[in-house]
Amino acid sequence: MLATERLDARALLCIAIALVTWSSAYAAIAYALASFTPGEVAFSRLAIGSLCFAALLAAKRVPLPARRDWPRLFVLGLIGLTTYHVCLNWAETRIASGTAAILICLVPAATAAVSALWLRERLSLRTWIGLGVALAGTVLVVLASGQKVEADPKALLVLVCVLASAIYFVGQKPLFARSGTLAVTAFTFFAGTLGSLPFAGGLPQALAAAPWSHLAALLWLGVAPSFVGYLAWNMAVHRASASRVSSFIYLSPPIAIVIGWLWLHEVPGAMELVGGAIVIGGVVLANARRRVAPVPAAVAEPT
Repeated sequence: MLATERLDARALLCIAIALVTWSSAYAAIAYALASFTPGEVAFSRLAIGSLCFAALLAAKRVPLPARRDWPRLFVLGLIGLTTYHVCLNWAETRIASGTAAILICLVPAATAAVSALWLRERLSLRTWIGLGVALAGTVLVVLASGQKVEADPKALLVLVCVLASAIYFVGQKPLFARSGTLAVTAFTFFAGTLGSLPFAGGLPQALAAAPWSHLAALLWLGVAPSFVGYLAWNMAVHRASASRVSSFIYLSPPIAIVIGWLWLHEVPGAMELVGGAIVIGGVVLANARRRVAPVPAAVAEPT
């Protein structure tokens, strides 16, 4: 890791903001899908997010990235935003929730692998073991919560999401130093919105017929998980390695448990708590820094 890359308090705060907002997205997506198609939900949240980014760029007078980076950012937006969100929304209507939850938690391992291949990030054995432990804890949480898990060929949609997300996180990182996190993230959202436009042909009619609660779900998806969540996450990726930051995705199931406990008074079972503890332990292990042995003081030679 470079000296300028550190998992400091600011990076951890950004990760926390992203995870909390992203944890609310799955329920909001399921709610919105009652009135809109998967493509319409994807376009709407990306379009709302893009409007927020455009307003922030104008308010802060931040220029767009250099034109030489536009083709790369456009492709990353199509892969990491258009493809990811359209496939994720379709998956929510076609496969069991537990299956999706387990598969989507492969993102940290996929990001670590892409980082190693693309950015030449060297990951220690401790990191890989930590990722494995956290994944095992995630599986335990999902199974203990009673979510349905089944083998389904449609689960390939989620694996597409996993790969798309890893490419998106890793591919942007070298451009943050050159153009800034805000400009890079905003441009990918503009590209992702354009890419999802063909899926929104029936959106005007759907908007006219949808109840206000479903419209509110779309607005929440665009502002909180999309605009706030992605900007916070990319700020963290800018400050630390993509593989280390992505390992915190494993904390999403424990966060969901806490939210359900505090908000809906859903008391978690013993196995869910054990699984959550395993997840936390795995994330801590994956991000534990190896101690450097102190250099012994030189002994003066007798003269």
